[in-house]
Amino acid sequence: MKTVLIAEDNDSNYMLMTYILKKSYQTLRALNGQEAVDMVRNGGIDLVLMDMKMPVMDGLEATRIIKSEYPDLPVLALTANAFDRDREMALDAGCNEFMSKPVSSQLCLSTIAKYIGGTE
Repeated sequence: MKTVLIAEDNDSNYMLMTYILKKSYQTLRALNGQEAVDMVRNGGIDLVLMDMKMPVMDGLEATRIIKSEYPDLPVLALTANAFDRDREMALDAGCNEFMSKPVSSQLCLSTIAKYIGGTE
């Protein structure tokens, strides 16, 4: 089963994402951008769902670091900031996709599957 790292500091958002993904993917959690970078460096991550606003290191900086070291690892922005400028900044940082919260489970699963496949 593929592993999705959910970089999300909000408990309720994290629980919703694990509920959406639990049948199709193994999930891990990073509470901030620095944890996300460290967990990616430890290996075994197939895709990152990256919140943009987090403590310690935000999602933009974490994405820049991850993409500089692992350019082929898909990083999908998942954020409450839905303005065009937020989308532009996320994509400029290296995010492969931009989804705004609340995201539908169908959109989330189909977007992830586009990068790492779905369940067998």
